[in-house]
Amino acid sequence: MRTRELGIVIGEHPTGPHNAITDVPGVRVGHTTLEQAGPPAVRTGVTVVVPHDDIWTEPIFAGAHRLNGSGELTGLEWIRESGELTSAIALTNTHSVGVVRDALVDAQVGARGDGLYWSLPVVGETYDGVLNDINGHHVRAEHVHAALAGASGGPVAEGNVGGGTGMICHGFKGGIGTASRIADTAAGRYTVGALVQANHGRRERFRVNGVPVGELVGPDVVPLPGMPVTYEPGSGSIIVIVATDAPLLPHQCTRLAQRSALAVSRVGGSGEQYSGDLMLAFSTGNRGIPPYSWDEDAGTGRPEIAVRMVAPQLMTLLFDLTIEATEEAIVNAVAAATTVTGRDGRTAHALDHTLFRQAMAPRH
Repeated sequence: MRTRELGIVIGEHPTGPHNAITDVPGVRVGHTTLEQAGPPAVRTGVTVVVPHDDIWTEPIFAGAHRLNGSGELTGLEWIRESGELTSAIALTNTHSVGVVRDALVDAQVGARGDGLYWSLPVVGETYDGVLNDINGHHVRAEHVHAALAGASGGPVAEGNVGGGTGMICHGFKGGIGTASRIADTAAGRYTVGALVQANHGRRERFRVNGVPVGELVGPDVVPLPGMPVTYEPGSGSIIVIVATDAPLLPHQCTRLAQRSALAVSRVGGSGEQYSGDLMLAFSTGNRGIPPYSWDEDAGTGRPEIAVRMVAPQLMTLLFDLTIEATEEAIVNAVAAATTVTGRDGRTAHALDHTLFRQAMAPRH
């Protein structure tokens, strides 16, 4: 069940039809989930976000933000330099970034053919080694290709799926979560969607609409996973992907990525020392940017490219949509997750829905 199915509403703005990042037209999401009781216990996978069908040959504007850097999101230097996203985005576990990145290179070659161009795909990670045999390198290239082939619009599976299979959020079972918001303006309707891989936070800081759910449903009620004594509470990381069809320039995308970090804070994340809290925002509202090529004549026919941008006065509205969508995506990741027992018998318990409703009852 999702947060709204439990009668809990976050924010003031309406959602898109699926309350998911796929409400942004053209955006698709795919998962490959790997589960094996073991030994070794395998609780991992890969999730892909495809910004639009031609992303391999038609970049779009994007921007990124770092709340805390104990993590990895590949390809960001080129995004910061050029303001352009040139690949699908994949999310997986910390030790599978390389194989997933290489698989995305293969996917681009498959789409564009062989040639003199480079590929700097975007792959984000969070650490699932508490529940998963992370050093077994169970994610392989075929799993990435399967997620890409199965990527679709519409409803998005959440919780223990794809890259979120082995993740823990605020001491509860976490994983993948998504949400969206819409707003009508004089220029038309804008949609903002967020997708998170949530593997961060401390139980006592978990809050929903300001209610201290993590205190009300403490470890004496829902046990914490049996973490090794060397594992600092709050370690783990979150990746936030924000998508919008509002026509944004790269610096405006960066500002949305920054605001999504406020949602992490509102739910209780504080960018702990060993939490890699990384955010990426992209806009599909400007299309027609040519792909990269060594062909010196590639740009001679179009020396200029017309682009649009949202007026600065509307950015506050987009900030609000981003914060609400990201906040609900994190809570959805927790609400949708189910209890998992993994590596060395450690168990990450789901947040019981009855207890969640009871904790929220004074406000709802």
